[in-house]
Amino acid sequence: MDLLWALLTLPYAPVRGLTAVVGVVAREAEARQRNPVNVRRELEELDAAVAAGELSIEERDRAEQRVLERLTRASSAPTGRPGRGPAREGRVRHDRRHPGPAA
Repeated sequence: MDLLWALLTLPYAPVRGLTAVVGVVAREAEARQRNPVNVRRELEELDAAVAAGELSIEERDRAEQRVLERLTRASSAPTGRPGRGPAREGRVRHDRRHPGPAA
């Protein structure tokens, strides 16, 4: 049955592959946004721009607020894919071919 299903859904393989690639890219982008090193670098760049006279203090405060809101929004968001229910971490995968030890 698995072979038949694989053959029937073969035309959709590029879509599944593209979906997987987009998911990886999205997770990497989110990880970079939450990375404390990158956040600190952004905040230091804002301070350097104020020191160089490129930004006013009010503009820096607004930019810092956006960075911190992005950080807190990312850390409070549930892990896992949006619209797909709770995170998959900690779930047990049930495989029909290998049911595992009997309880």
